[in-house]
Amino acid sequence: MEKFIVKGRTPLSGRVKISGSKNSAVALLPAAVMTSETVCLENLPDITDVRTMIEILENLGVSIRRRGRDVLELTPGNLSKIAPSYELVKKMRASYYFMGSLLARFGQAEVPIPGGCDLGPRPIDQHLKGFTALGAAINIEHGMIKLSAKKLTGARIYLDVVSIGATVNMMLAAAAAEGRTVLENVAKEPEIVDLANFLNAMGASVKGAGTDVIRIDGTKSFKGAMHAVIPDRIEAGTFMMAAAATGGQVTVEDVIPKHLEAITAKIREIGGKVEVDPEKITVKWVSPLVPSDLKTFPYPGFPTDLQPPGMVLLTAAKGLSVITENVFDGRYNHVDELKRMGARIKVEGRTALIDGGAPLTGAPVAATDLRSGAALIIAALTADGESQISAVEHIDRGYDSFEQKLTGLGASIYRKNDESYDQQSGKVD
Repeated sequence: MEKFIVKGRTPLSGRVKISGSKNSAVALLPAAVMTSETVCLENLPDITDVRTMIEILENLGVSIRRRGRDVLELTPGNLSKIAPSYELVKKMRASYYFMGSLLARFGQAEVPIPGGCDLGPRPIDQHLKGFTALGAAINIEHGMIKLSAKKLTGARIYLDVVSIGATVNMMLAAAAAEGRTVLENVAKEPEIVDLANFLNAMGASVKGAGTDVIRIDGTKSFKGAMHAVIPDRIEAGTFMMAAAATGGQVTVEDVIPKHLEAITAKIREIGGKVEVDPEKITVKWVSPLVPSDLKTFPYPGFPTDLQPPGMVLLTAAKGLSVITENVFDGRYNHVDELKRMGARIKVEGRTALIDGGAPLTGAPVAATDLRSGAALIIAALTADGESQISAVEHIDRGYDSFEQKLTGLGASIYRKNDESYDQQSGKVD
């Protein structure tokens, strides 16, 4: 196993280019199997989740050719399997998007119940409800979700809870259903719009993405397409918060500022200065940070994926701040690790109380999931002394060249083999 060694108390400074969106990429790649023609995806991030998705596609029989670091050509003409590999699927939750795409192409799919970060209960009942409404029969046997449909038929589907995953799967399946499907109370994230644009480029008819009602007129004929993945708003937000927390000045480039409005507003509220240009945003530390309340919501609200980095930022603000996590029950796994570094945080249900202003100190800590790992790195950058962050495989799932980008901003961070890492406990001995 590997770990990061980070020396703190160095303000980040400079410019950083943001990679393609992880959350878009892991939906676009399964969508590519809906055509037998060649698809070209550009601006793909080089992260573990994308590599795992590529392995799943190759295992299914998709021919893949790389063109440079971030461009991929996929030809699913020889695709014949309807069951992705269990060993690969268990590594990431987004693999369940193959339910929708394989069902759309073949009228059947067999997908293992997926793995992913432990963020509390994340049921897939809304996915199954939607597939049933479109005419699919569902059986769950031996850890496998088996779907089949002689014909998918358009329907009106209302999601009981706003779910990005269910919205994606319904869009994939409905794109191949006969007639019109109307999806209500759907997710409005930019990644949903990105998927809709890709499906439309392949010949689908998807309208309303980005609102809470999406209308889809199904087609049986999907063609090849070329599509560029949107910038990763979560990666951009992570660097923006790191700039404010470390007292530095960072410009995130190749971003869509509209996607970052909630983050921009919160950083300004806490005391940072934010300058917004058409494709870049600069965050400057200009005065002592002030405490604030932070509440996570589906887009366009403050994203749950940036709640852990947001918590670190608030530990630097002298006074009492309150975080309310409204999306995932289990999104406070990083709190105990931050306490090791001296953070004063108390969790009560979905609420975290942060008594900020006390300097953090370097300590051995372990990432418990992707975004907690990013938060711990930011904490280490603000802390006195040296920190060791283990279980970095979580971080590699979603951040492209994270330590290289941080080094380019002046951070002291490097990766080394961690012989003391205990795989069962996830802690450093």
